[in-house]
Amino acid sequence: MSDTLLNSGRDPLGAFMPGERLTLPPTGMGPLNGLSFASKDIFDIAGHVTGCGNPDWARTHMPAPAHAAAVASVLAAGANLVGKTITDELAYSLNGQNHHYGTPTNSNAPGRIPGGSSSGSASAVAGGACDFALGSDTGGSVRVPGSYCGVYGLRPTHGRIDISGVMPLAPSFDVVGWFARAPDVLSAVGEVLLGPDDEDFDFADLLLVEDALALASEPAQAALAPFIEAASHRFGGAGRVRLNEPDGYEAWMWRFRRLQAQEVWGVHGAWIEEVKPSFGPEIAERLEWVRSIKDKDLSDCRAARAALTERMEELCGHATLLCLPSAPDIAPLMSISGEDLLQHRGRVLNLTAPAGLSGLPQVTLPLAQVNGCPLGLSFIGPRGSDQALLKFAAAFTAQLAGGEERWGQPSE
Repeated sequence: MSDTLLNSGRDPLGAFMPGERLTLPPTGMGPLNGLSFASKDIFDIAGHVTGCGNPDWARTHMPAPAHAAAVASVLAAGANLVGKTITDELAYSLNGQNHHYGTPTNSNAPGRIPGGSSSGSASAVAGGACDFALGSDTGGSVRVPGSYCGVYGLRPTHGRIDISGVMPLAPSFDVVGWFARAPDVLSAVGEVLLGPDDEDFDFADLLLVEDALALASEPAQAALAPFIEAASHRFGGAGRVRLNEPDGYEAWMWRFRRLQAQEVWGVHGAWIEEVKPSFGPEIAERLEWVRSIKDKDLSDCRAARAALTERMEELCGHATLLCLPSAPDIAPLMSISGEDLLQHRGRVLNLTAPAGLSGLPQVTLPLAQVNGCPLGLSFIGPRGSDQALLKFAAAFTAQLAGGEERWGQPSE
């Protein structure tokens, strides 16, 4: 069947790309029958230009010859596409504020940023415009907007999902991820995109990552505490570990940023030099820094990355989950100053870098609330345990539903 274009006026969230709304019917039947989805505008849709958050990118690229593999898979499983969602330029930000197309609404935290770069996808799910949405996660672009917008999100094991037809940013970090308002929908999408785990994972232990928890603000720590206690009780107690001693999270954040930057320039540098595209101030400044990162200067970062990966794999083993905040605090206000937002981004990357560097799967659950705004709690699992991680998320959420409200207030 041919695709259809809808009038873009039906977008009170500002989550979808401006212009006529691109929609597609399912191409088959399966676990996603009757579900609607949105797709971040870095995923190819056959016959349409993938804009990647920048008008000059859209102007200089041809329509995609085929759907991205993830899009084709969910269409074949019965889902229908309801639109392409706004992304930060080249997917290179955690804020969700696009200089050219605007900032999607954060329905669960009005007046606050949605987080990026999968901003439109998180906004569309949180605001009820679709049942689930495809995004990507390189440095936190599913985990952070999932936490800010109060929705479930998964960053899968690196390499687990076919990423063909998706604009690369930093290939050794890039993964396809997705958002949903309900854990059963999150799991249903996983059934389609992940396939079965290669082995059975039966989580028996929980480790609380103390130094990661300490990075959260005091109100965030207090809000997350009852859910951490519930998780600990589920496992009959929890151990405690400090993940990033002796270097500290800031050192790991900078290693991540330098490795990512070198890959970003390797992927996009030639196009940037040739086209000289117009970027918003934040992205322009970041890309100017990116061009200064040289491959020969990164051997220590690569060695440290390998050591961290080994450390995290040893901690997770075959049956252990790591528990940490999804973000250090709730979403910043839209009115936050540029300098304060830059500092906040650094704190966020401190928390998101370990899973990105190691390539392990991480799920964020919308459990806590601070000042009426959502805050996620995350669990990192062993490599390849993605389906088991989704199963745990659904079971733990169901456990909480028996005695606690979604946002963390005890029921009467």
